[in-house]
Amino acid sequence: MDLWVIVTIGAAAVQTVRFMLQKRLRGLGLSTAGATFSRFVFAAPLAALGLAALMAVRGEALPGIAPAFWAHAATGGLAQIIATFATVALFSERSFAVGVAFTKTEVIQVAAFSALLLGEPVSAPGMAAIAIGVLGVIALSRPPGGWGGMSWRALGLGLLAGGFFGLSAIGYRGATLQVASDDALMRALLALSCVTMMQTLAMAAWMVWREPGELARVARKWRAVLPVGATGMLGSAGWFTAFALQNAAYVRSLGQIELIFSILASVLVFHEKLRAAEIFGMALLLASILMLVLLI
Repeated sequence: MDLWVIVTIGAAAVQTVRFMLQKRLRGLGLSTAGATFSRFVFAAPLAALGLAALMAVRGEALPGIAPAFWAHAATGGLAQIIATFATVALFSERSFAVGVAFTKTEVIQVAAFSALLLGEPVSAPGMAAIAIGVLGVIALSRPPGGWGGMSWRALGLGLLAGGFFGLSAIGYRGATLQVASDDALMRALLALSCVTMMQTLAMAAWMVWREPGELARVARKWRAVLPVGATGMLGSAGWFTAFALQNAAYVRSLGQIELIFSILASVLVFHEKLRAAEIFGMALLLASILMLVLLI
């Protein structure tokens, strides 16, 4: 099995845990901005420590970066902030599942961005696998009452999050390609360190301007925020490494295995029963994943 496959599955598993922790932050009195900021505030120093440790172990100096690195990193970082805002806002929507389903249009949007911005088109088998996966995700995300109660706000937030998550993936893939190193992990950690630092500074400035008391609330909740930052850093390190190894569209498509992890958790931990639509969706998603692993 290719390394990018293993790394992507690991990143998806960690991201599942991180979203569960981040959802809990809204119940602790943090605003959408505060819950979003928590994703970055501890991840930045942890990523920098990881990069320093890797350089010490390898005995290597910091690799050089091309000027285009900063444009890709800034684009990816800003897009992720906007996408995370939209996703956290979805947590308060009654039709949350509907919105989440539309965030997963990200995969198709990544394929388009990849071809247009990075010149990395998706092959015909890859596009077929992506399409099957998206259908599986929609089936998995269908609310028990059907789509009749769909909220236009949830729909809009879902599409917004999907588009900007897609743009962030392309930015991160582009940034890792601008680092002068053959080591995928080195390229990933350097890009991750720079991106998370920019995101932390940008979010802190925004909150001082728009929500001056929220930084203090995040600081008071540091025990709950720290695990979010730690899992965020680990998950991001996995995503960045996968982006350094493979086309972002394939990485994000395989990363939809995260939904299967979430369904399994609900069944095994919370003893919830699977609906027929969920079983059908999981079958489609598994077919998509097998196609990506075997044909790409």
